[in-house]
Amino acid sequence: MNIKPANIKSEEMNEIRIAPNKYEKILENNNIKPTAMRLLVLQFLLNRKVATSLTDVENYFAKSDRTTLFRTLKTFVEKGISHKIDDGTGITKYALCEDNCHCEIDTDLHLHFHCTKCNETVCITEYKIPPIHLPKDYIAENVNLVVKGICDKCNSK
Repeated sequence: MNIKPANIKSEEMNEIRIAPNKYEKILENNNIKPTAMRLLVLQFLLNRKVATSLTDVENYFAKSDRTTLFRTLKTFVEKGISHKIDDGTGITKYALCEDNCHCEIDTDLHLHFHCTKCNETVCITEYKIPPIHLPKDYIAENVNLVVKGICDKCNSK
């Protein structure tokens, strides 16, 4: 692997070299061909505690092509590694799914929290969205529950 996007620390590259099988296995288990960029983006997402926008990813991988990064995130969503979050800011955010998540409306959806002070969005996976029973002939395609307020970090300042 000879790619080293800007802003990536040497220890992060060493981790990818030391444990490529860990990241490759995650991709391969989800039928995604492991490329250098996909491995790096996966590691980046795994190290994040908050949902991430395409711009966040693009800023971190400053020398990488925006289209490649977008396609990587899109592939991760399509294959079930991550999910998209509409937190009401107008900017799509991405977060990794939990193990065994299939992003099914009836079983896998959880709460998201958007902090109005720091503008970060986090998944709160301990709180699942309860099943929603729609009227006859209605079909749910997406469910998104976002609570807005002040996060624990901003509240303790």
